[in-house]
Amino acid sequence: MTTCSELFKGLDCTIIGNGSEEVTGLAYRSDAVQPGNVFFCIVGLKVDGHSFAQDAIDRGAKVLVVERKLYLAATDDVTLVVVNDSRKAMAHAAALFYGSPSKEFALVGVTGTNGKTTTTYLVEQIARAAGKRTGVIGTVGIEVAGVREKASRTTPESPDLQHTFARMRDEDVDMVAMEVSSHALDLLRTWHTDFAVTAFSNLTQDHLDYHHTFEAYFEAKALLFSSDYPAKRVICIDDKWGKELLRRCSAADDWVITTGFDPAAQIKPVSVEYFTDHTEVELDVRGQRVSFAYPLVGRFNVENVMCAYGIGMALGISQNIIVDALSQAPQVPGRLERVKANDGGVSVFVDYAHTPDALEKAIASIKALCKARTIVVFGCGGDRDSTKRSIMGRTALDADFAVVTSDNPRTEKPEAIIEDIVSGMGEGAGRYEVVPDRREAIARAIELAEPGDSILIAGKGHEDYQIVGDKVLSFDDRKVAAEELERKNA
Repeated sequence: MTTCSELFKGLDCTIIGNGSEEVTGLAYRSDAVQPGNVFFCIVGLKVDGHSFAQDAIDRGAKVLVVERKLYLAATDDVTLVVVNDSRKAMAHAAALFYGSPSKEFALVGVTGTNGKTTTTYLVEQIARAAGKRTGVIGTVGIEVAGVREKASRTTPESPDLQHTFARMRDEDVDMVAMEVSSHALDLLRTWHTDFAVTAFSNLTQDHLDYHHTFEAYFEAKALLFSSDYPAKRVICIDDKWGKELLRRCSAADDWVITTGFDPAAQIKPVSVEYFTDHTEVELDVRGQRVSFAYPLVGRFNVENVMCAYGIGMALGISQNIIVDALSQAPQVPGRLERVKANDGGVSVFVDYAHTPDALEKAIASIKALCKARTIVVFGCGGDRDSTKRSIMGRTALDADFAVVTSDNPRTEKPEAIIEDIVSGMGEGAGRYEVVPDRREAIARAIELAEPGDSILIAGKGHEDYQIVGDKVLSFDDRKVAAEELERKNA
């Protein structure tokens, strides 16, 4: 059993009360408190955890972590731990409570706007081919030694994250590939975590409702490449943000391997041939030519493959194993995933693309595979960065025709979101329709398509739900598209 003093050892804090109080668990929601827990009063974006301190005590919390003095009833037997930053204290305590589990395996952290999910799946494939037991944490879910489960966040809160790490350690996992979001870094969810490799894919517009500026967004991502997270680095240098990370890491004498289409990259393509069901590449890997085919499509997947290749090298895995693993790359759920159905000659792809850059790349990938028309179905999420909506609308006109619809409207009116999107489509008169209901929009695209055409359904990817107001409705783009294709071609 861990005591309060042991849990906060090495942290700048003041313990008021019984430092020998035994701790049974960690909680950051008062409704999850169990007797003997530590309750962390987190100052959140919408609510302040200090307001729930009394509820936590009433439920049996024996230790409260606070940033300010509290005036509560019946606190004589409650220990207070006063800290400057309750989030950092929570991450620190979580790592110690679970025995610093990330030290027990090789942890790979992948950050960037696009490509994180696919890259982590590819890295897992490489590690498995090398005979390692693997784990994955990310947008699609969590996998512990081959068993998959859903996750509520791309990168979990620190107690949940460290608990997951502990489960992986206890399952004798050798390597974990984890998506690391900018929110997680900024909110210190990964603090006190040990990484073997950190990787950067790219930076494009997203999450500016939270970060406000591109520079702040970048600096949050850059934390994973700072001295707080020492590791080997794999950096795509195709944009200025990757080049800046390279400059910083080189100045710090970090071990770095660079990837990208940029001629200066250490892993770069010599030639690429795109097909409807696979891609053939010849890569220059630090001066060595390597040729192979893999069952993923699109230019952006070339970027993901190169990043995963670099991570494999950073992990010390032989290039023969890396190439063999990538040649059998898995289909990543909702990442340019082709819908299997009686399609009548129409190719339908579902992709998670929900940023302007990702949508642009997904459309370009489909057009490179399809000689006939490309139709895109897309929307934008509610209660998120509204500045990208008009840009998304303008980007959608890269397709031959667009159907504008709802994504996850959340608490916003779908019509208002669509109006923002359409404001960027002024030059596309006659090249788009508005169909607010997502199922009807998918059905409309399939109705318009002729044999040889391709349809891209963008924005939700692997998600099997739609959030409307405070309701989570069952909705899977892949299933809906398959049903509509079967209905049309029955």
